[in-house]
Order: sequence, then C-alpha cells, then structure tokens
Amino acid sequence: MTSLAGTGAHWREWLMRHALPLWSEQGFNSAQGLYHERLTWDGTPVSLPQRRLMVQARQIATYCRAGLDGLYDTSAPELAKGLRCLETVERLYWRADDGAGWIFSLAPDGTPASPVRDLYAHAFILFAYAWAYRLTGAPRYRRVARETAEETWQLFALEGEGFRDRVPQANTVRRQNPHMHLLEACLALFEATNEAFYLDQAERLVALASRRFMGPRSGALLEEFDAAWVPLAPPGHNRVEPGHLFEWAWLLGEYRRLAPEAEKGGHLCAMAERLFVFGSTEGCAPDTGLVYDAMTEDGVVFEHSTRIWPQTELLRLLCRRRKDAGEGGDALLSSISTLFFTRYAPARLAGGWIDRLDEGLAPMVDHMPASSLYHIYGAAREIICT
Repeated sequence: MTSLAGTGAHWREWLMRHALPLWSEQGFNSAQGLYHERLTWDGTPVSLPQRRLMVQARQIATYCRAGLDGLYDTSAPELAKGLRCLETVERLYWRADDGAGWIFSLAPDGTPASPVRDLYAHAFILFAYAWAYRLTGAPRYRRVARETAEETWQLFALEGEGFRDRVPQANTVRRQNPHMHLLEACLALFEATNEAFYLDQAERLVALASRRFMGPRSGALLEEFDAAWVPLAPPGHNRVEPGHLFEWAWLLGEYRRLAPEAEKGGHLCAMAERLFVFGSTEGCAPDTGLVYDAMTEDGVVFEHSTRIWPQTELLRLLCRRRKDAGEGGDALLSSISTLFFTRYAPARLAGGWIDRLDEGLAPMVDHMPASSLYHIYGAAREIICT
C-alpha cells in the first residue's frame, strides 16, 4: 500500500471479499435472525449468556450503509439479513416487558435477559433505523425511529441538562460517551428524514458538550462526571480516551456540515481542532502513531494498550481533514492503515480482527467482537473515497 489510492483499493477488497461476508455468514444466526456477538479466530460463534441490543443495532446499521455505498449488493440475501434482523430486534427488544423503550439484552432462547433501559443502546438502535430508512425509504422505519426518540427523551432526560445512562440508574455518575452516540444518531436521522426535531436535539447535545464535557483547565474531553456535571476525579486525574477525542472532532464536523448556520465565530471548528491536536500529540505512540487507550487530561498515558476502534477513528478523521481542508497526514494515514492489516486484521483471520494489543503489540484477547465492525466500516468508507 504505497499510495492512498492503493490503500483505498486494499480496504475495498478486504471489506467486500472478507469482512462483510464473514460477519453476515458465520457472524449471523439464521435460525434466530440475529447476529453473533463474538467469533473465535477460526470463525466459530462464541456462546454468550446475553445478546445485547447495541451489537445488533451496530451490525444492522453497518450492512445498511454498505448497501448504500455499493460495497454490498442490495439484492443479496446477506444484506436482507440486516433488515430481517431489524424486524427480529424490534419484535424481541422493543417494549418487550410492556414498558416504554428497548430492553438491554436477550437470553440465548430469545427471552429478555436484562430489562434495563440503556441510553447507549437506544442511541444505536436510533442510528440503525436512520440507515435502514435511508436504504429502503420505508415509512415504518421513520415512524419507529421517531417513537423511539420520544421514548428516549422520556426515559433518560434529566431535569437540568443531559441524560442519565440507564434506567434504573445504579449511581449518579454521568458519562459523555452515550451522549456522543445520541448526537451521532440525531445527525443521521436528521440527514435521513430532514425532521427539525433531530437537528434541534443535536444542537442541544453539542452545546452540552461544549459547556460540560471539556475539561476547564486542559480543554480535553473528559469521560465521567458527578450529578452536577463536575469532573469525577481531581484535576490531572480524569480519564481521557484519545479515540473519543477523534470521534467528537468528527461529529462536530458532521454537525457543522448539516447545520452550517450554527457555526458562530468558528468556535466549533476550534473545539474540534483542539481535540484533534491534543489526541494526536499526547494520545498516540511516538514511534508508530497508534492511538493509546487512555490518558489523563494532562497527557499522562496510563493505558498503553491499543484497541482497534481508536485507530479507525483517527483514520476516519484524517481522511475527512484531508478532504475538507487539504490537510496532509498522508504518511500517518498510510502507516496506521498498514499496521491495521499487519497487526489488527492479519490475512489469516480472513476478515476478522484482533480487538486489543498490549504495549508490545501482542494480542490481549482470544476472540473477535462483532461490535468493532461499526468503527471499522466508518473509517473504511472514508478511506475508500479518499
């Protein structure tokens, strides 16, 4: 992969010939109409006590996007599995105990395993419906998405600002991560439906991030807060995940694209730039450019391991910066892309991946999680179009 054009071609071939077929064939339980959460290195499904809504929603969204992008035949049975899965998920997870919202997980026999309502999972089922509607134009997908959105605000919205993570809530800790994915879902739904409701909610989430999630001293995106949105740990000891810095920088760019009138004085662009610069200078290994798992807001890395998803978030953002502003970064993009295929997704896994590597780049896991495909595909579609 000596050029970016060659890099894009390599990603396209890997997706179309290996990754997407693997996860729609070995990764799909045809009898149940649901995706498996994990595969072994040889592609054998791993039996687990629960099947989470979040994983199903991510897979559905990914295959809908692949169909729209022309990377998967929209008439293929494999793509139809994604829409079939959405019907199964709606039947088994939505209001499964006669309460509002979607349950967290199913048991192996298809009965509810956890009745908890989870904001992170609700964000992803909204995201899935956005892409299913874009793919098919079916009005019922738009209708269920809006009903789910209204239930989400009913269940999780706090009296002051922001959202609780779960219902019932085990503690008063507030987290930025589910808010980030709710923003992502709102942007996807606005682009799919042009309903002002979703853009209005996105505006509120961006304002919350600007007001609460950025560390007052460092400007870095913090992960956890107390009930009053005060950072959970003392200054210098709060967790920062570089991958989330890149995700937020990307989403701020998406928000600006969909609501260009919202950018006043360049504050959103400046916030995204700070996130990128801090993440790329403090949160990446100086020798390889790989993204560390976690550091403090002072840039002290305390988890030198590297999961697959932060690498893809950096790759996606580098591609967008290159297209939007003619940014360089070609060497870093090519380097991380090469490491992706040599370290995280070697040919022997035939479309699978190693989710996490230690500081010495040795595997820390013994299985392939399906949930990573959402991140991988998000980067791949940008690289292919670069």
